[in-house]
Amino acid sequence: MSKPPAAAAGVPEELRRTLGVPDAVMIGLGSMIGAGIFAALAPAARAAGSGLLVGLALAAVVAYCNATSSARLAARYPASGGTYVYGRERLGEFWGYLAGWGFVVGKTASCAAMALTVGSYVWPGQAHAVAVAAVVALTAVNYAGVQKSALLTRVIVAVVLAVLAAVVVAALTSGAADAARLDVGSDATAGGVLQAAGLLFFAFAGYARIATLGEEVRDPARTIPRAIPIALGITLVVYALVAVSALSVLGPDGLAGAAAPLSDAARASGADWLVPVVRVGAAVAALGSLLALILGVSRTTLAMARDRHLPHALAAVHPRFKVPHRAELLVGAVVAVAAATGDLRGAIGFSSFGVLVYYAVANASAWTLTPDEGRPNRLVPAVGLTGCLVLAFALPSSSVVSGTAVIALGAAVYAVRRALAARG
Repeated sequence: MSKPPAAAAGVPEELRRTLGVPDAVMIGLGSMIGAGIFAALAPAARAAGSGLLVGLALAAVVAYCNATSSARLAARYPASGGTYVYGRERLGEFWGYLAGWGFVVGKTASCAAMALTVGSYVWPGQAHAVAVAAVVALTAVNYAGVQKSALLTRVIVAVVLAVLAAVVVAALTSGAADAARLDVGSDATAGGVLQAAGLLFFAFAGYARIATLGEEVRDPARTIPRAIPIALGITLVVYALVAVSALSVLGPDGLAGAAAPLSDAARASGADWLVPVVRVGAAVAALGSLLALILGVSRTTLAMARDRHLPHALAAVHPRFKVPHRAELLVGAVVAVAAATGDLRGAIGFSSFGVLVYYAVANASAWTLTPDEGRPNRLVPAVGLTGCLVLAFALPSSSVVSGTAVIALGAAVYAVRRALAARG
C-alpha cells in the first residue's frame, strides 16, 4: 500500500487507534439502525406494494456482498478513506477518486437528510433550525475525539433498539396483526421491488463507517472483518422484524400511505402511549446516524486531501484530539447549509445513488484481490457489483438524473485537474 504524503511540518500524520470490536460494531449499528428504518418503509412500500419484504431481502443480499468485500479490503488497507483507498490501490487513482467523490457528495446529502429528520420530529415548525443546531452539536462531539463519539453512539443505539423492540412487541401481540398481509400479491412488480430495494439500501449503508475509520481501529486485520458482519447481521434481524410488524398491522396500502410508519403501526396496535416514544426514538436514531455520517465523511475528506484531490490543508490532524479537525469543521459547515436549505425526499434518493456507486467500486476492487490477500469467493463481489448498478438505476428517475450529473461533474473535475497538472 502506498503511504500518504508527508504531513505539513508540526502536524501529526497518524490518527490514534482506540477502537476495539465492540466500539466498531456500535459505530456500524449507529449508522445503520438510524432514521432510515423510521422513514424508508413507506416510500419502499409505495414502490413495491406487497413485495416490500422481497425488496428488503434483495437489499440485504447486496448489502451482505458489499459488507464482505469491504471487510476484506479494510483488513488489507487499514487506513482512513474506505473505498477511496481501495479503489486507488486496486483499480487506479481515477476509480479511487470517483469512489471518494461519490461518498463525500452522497453522504453529505445523507447528513442533511438525517438532520432534517431530527428537526421534523423534534419541532416540525422549526425543522430547519433544529437541523442546523443538531449538525453544530454533533460536529463538536466529533471534534473532541472519536472515542467520545463511540461512547455516545452506544447510548443512542441502546435507546433506538429499545423503541424498535417496543413497536415490534406491541404490533405482533395485538389483535390487529394479520399474517395474511405479508403475502406477495399481483400488485408487486419487478421494477417496483428493485426500486424499493434501492430505497431500503439507504438504511443499510452504514457498515462502511467501520471501514472508513480503519486508521483508528486497534488490530484492524482482526477487528474490521469481525465488526462489519456482526453489525450487519444485527441490523438485518432488526429491520426484518420491524418490517414484518408494520406490514402485519397496516398492510401494504396502509404502510405506503403512512407519513410516520412506526407511529402509525403503534397506533394501529392500540398502543397510543407508544406514539410519542416512537417520535423520540426517531429523533434519537437520526442523531445517531448523523453523528456517524459526519465521522465517515470527514475521514474520507482527510484521505482525499492527503492525496491532494481536495485542498491539502484539510489533511491536518489536531495535535491534542487526534482527529482531522479542519475536515470535520468543513463537513459540518457544508452539512449545516444543506440542512438549512435542503429537501428530505430528494436528499435520500440522491444519497442512495452516490453510495451505490461507491460500493460498486468496492466490489470491483475486491474482485482483484488474490487468495493470499484474503479474496472472498468471486461470486460475492460479482453479485455485489451487479446489484449496486442495478439498484442505482432502478431508483426514481430524478435521483438517477441528478446522481449521474454529479458523478459526471466529479469525473470532469478530475480530468481538468490532471490536464492542468500535466501543463505545469
